[in-house]
Amino acid sequence: MIPKMQGAIAAGHEKTAAAGREMFTLGGNAFDAAVAAMLASFVVEPVLTSAAGGGFFLAHTHDNRNLLFDFFSQTPRRKKPLSDLDFYPIELDFGDETQIFHVGLGSMAVPGNIAGVFEVHQQLGKLPFHVVVEPAIHYAQNGVELSNFSSFCLNLLKPIFLSNSETKKIAAPNGKFLQAGELLVMKDFAATLTELANRGVKEFYQGEIAHQLVKDCQDKGGYLTLEDLQNYRVIVRQPLQINYRSRVLLTNPPPSSGGILIAFALKLLNNFNLPQIEFGCQEHLQILAEVMRVTNLARKKGCDPYIDRADIAEIFLGDEQINSYQQELNKLGSTTQISTIDSEGNAASVTTSNGEGSAYVIPGTGIMVNNMLGEADLNPHGFHQWECDRRISSMMSPTIVLNEGKPEIVLGSGGSNRIRTAILQVISNLIDYQMSLEAAVSSPRVHWENNIFSVEPPLLAEIVKNLAFGEETELVFWQNKNMFFGGVHAVKMTADGEIEGAGDRRREGFWLKS
Repeated sequence: MIPKMQGAIAAGHEKTAAAGREMFTLGGNAFDAAVAAMLASFVVEPVLTSAAGGGFFLAHTHDNRNLLFDFFSQTPRRKKPLSDLDFYPIELDFGDETQIFHVGLGSMAVPGNIAGVFEVHQQLGKLPFHVVVEPAIHYAQNGVELSNFSSFCLNLLKPIFLSNSETKKIAAPNGKFLQAGELLVMKDFAATLTELANRGVKEFYQGEIAHQLVKDCQDKGGYLTLEDLQNYRVIVRQPLQINYRSRVLLTNPPPSSGGILIAFALKLLNNFNLPQIEFGCQEHLQILAEVMRVTNLARKKGCDPYIDRADIAEIFLGDEQINSYQQELNKLGSTTQISTIDSEGNAASVTTSNGEGSAYVIPGTGIMVNNMLGEADLNPHGFHQWECDRRISSMMSPTIVLNEGKPEIVLGSGGSNRIRTAILQVISNLIDYQMSLEAAVSSPRVHWENNIFSVEPPLLAEIVKNLAFGEETELVFWQNKNMFFGGVHAVKMTADGEIEGAGDRRREGFWLKS
C-alpha cells in the first residue's frame, strides 16, 4: 500500500479541493492532486472552466525541475469569411460594471485542457489515471450541490445556458433553471470522462468527439477542422524567473503576457521600501496605482506588439526599458485557480479557463467549448485579426515563489485582466508586509486600467480621492469585495515545515490539508 502523502490544496470549490486531497490520502503527489482537481473543476465549476478550455500548469519538482505546461487555446489554421461565422455579442452584468463578450461557434479556438491533463499526468503523476479521474466521474454522475457562488456565475451566463437543448441539459435539466442548493448533474460528461480514461487523449482530438465538433463547425459557422485538433500539442516551456526582494518567482513566460507584466510591475515595485509604508495609506495606494498605470502603458508600447519575439522577456524586462518607465513613475476575468504543495517538495500552480463558453456543447458529451476568439482581452488587435495557428496570449499567471530554492508560496488567480494585479498585490502583501496567507489573500485590492481606478472596501474613499491622478481618471468604489478583483487561491510552506492554505472568498475559494 502506498503511504499517505502530506499536502495542501487550495481551489475555487470545496469539491475541487476534496478531489485533490483524496489523491494525497491515496499516496499521490502534488501533481496527482492538481490533475484530479482540474478534472473535478470541469464538473463543479462549469461556468469558469471546461474540458474544452485552455490553461497552464506550473510545476516545481522535488528534484528541482521547473516546468511550465502550456495547454492554452490555439488559433485555427485557416480563416473564413466573417459572413459565414456564428459569432455574436452578449452583455454580462457583474453588479457594479457590465462587460460584453462574444460567443457562438465562430468564437471557439482549439481546446487544450484535455491534452494538458493527460500530458501532466503522464510526465509527473504517480497514481494510475483511472484513479485520478474517479472523483470527477463521481461528481458528474451523482451530482454536486450548486453553491451560492456557482449559482451566481451560472445566472450571469443564463442567456448562454438557455440557448439550446445541449446547454439546457446542464443548467435546466427539468425545464427550470438550477438554483443554489440544487444538484448539478452531468451524466453525459461522466460517460465522456470514462471513455477518455479507457481510450486516452486521442479520443478527444481524433475520435468521434473530434469528428462531431468539426462537423458542427463546418456546417454551422465555426472555424475548427480535424487538422486543427489533430495537430494540437502541449508545449513544455521554461518558466519566467524573477528576483523580488530575497525570493525567486517562477511564472508564465511569453507568448502569454500575464507573467511578464507581473515581472515588470514587481521590478518597478522593488524600488520602493514598502515595509516602511503603512498598508492602505495614501502613499501605498498611490504607488500601486502608478505601478499599474505605468505597466499598462508599457504593455501597449513594448509588450503586446512584440509578444511572439523570442527575446521579448529579455528586452521588456531589461534595465534600459525598466529605467525609462521608472522615470515615468517618479512623476507621480472566467477562470479558476488550483494551488497545491506536498511534503516531498513538489508544487503546482494551475490556471484554466473556458472564457464564458461559446454556447456550444459537443452533442452527447456534456462539454461546452471555449469562446477564446470572442474574448476582447485575448484579442487586443480586434476580433478575427489573429494570426493563424498560434498560441493565444493569455493573462493567466500561475506562480510559485521559491525561498532558497524550495517552494514557499504557490498561487495564481482568475479574473481576466485583473489576474496580474491580484497576484502582484498578494505577493507584495506576503513579502513586503509579512501578512499571514489568509490576510494577504483577503485584504482589499485595487485595479487600474484604461483610466479607471477600481477600489475595494474597506479602503477609504477620502484617501483615494486625494491621490494624484490625471483629470481623465475615473474612480470606481465597489460596495463589497467582488470577483471582479480576481480569485487568488494559495498554499504555503511555513518556515517550521507546516503547510497552510487560503481560498479567496471573493470566489468561494476553499483549501484542504491531508
